[in-house]
Amino acid sequence: MQDFTAIDVETTGLNPKTEKIIEVGAVKVRNGKIVERFDSLVHPGRRLEERITELTGITDEMLKDAPLPEKVIPEILDFIGGDILLGHSIMFDYSFLKRAAVNLGLMKSKDNGYGIDTLKIARCCLRELESRSLPFLCNYYEIPHEAHRAEKDAEATALLYGKLVEEFGKTAESSLFAPIQLVYQIKREAPANKAQKERLYLLVQKHKLVIDYEIDRLTRNEASRLIDKIILKYGR
Repeated sequence: MQDFTAIDVETTGLNPKTEKIIEVGAVKVRNGKIVERFDSLVHPGRRLEERITELTGITDEMLKDAPLPEKVIPEILDFIGGDILLGHSIMFDYSFLKRAAVNLGLMKSKDNGYGIDTLKIARCCLRELESRSLPFLCNYYEIPHEAHRAEKDAEATALLYGKLVEEFGKTAESSLFAPIQLVYQIKREAPANKAQKERLYLLVQKHKLVIDYEIDRLTRNEASRLIDKIILKYGR
């Protein structure tokens, strides 16, 4: 593959069902060369855990005025267009993007993309290495890399793919480098309703709580879980 878009997302955690995107990065590759870039922070509607800030260097202050998913997700989908996606553990990035897109009504639940996974290739072709993480492989192939920032990870993944093709493209099974369908099933999540929001505001005020979530940006399921959590801990 000489034409594709390499993508990466930074998130508040590992589970796309409960966590949010905080940064999206991508590089468009044509004839094996990077020709265009995309990078944007994304307001997640919640405060970050300290471990995420330590890992990514992204802070709550940086995200305070970041654009909302309603702006960023349409832009990244437009940037990707109909391209094959490339990622290091591509299903992680794809699942977060698809969930955000479906919840915004920009994709249908049954829609699936196609992608190539450099982690899968590395696990098959570089079994002798002690790690196949992106930072480790970039060091192994002497690829400049700033870890855990979306655009830099996307660029490093594109360069890594070039190295893997160069070294193993003629000897490994061709299917290893071929795009596969990315299947991630998700139902669209409705936003929290008026009654849920009012209940949460009352609970927060009554118990004098400081919560990490912006109530107005919660989904119905998130609001329900948060209400149950508060009642269980503090009472009604």
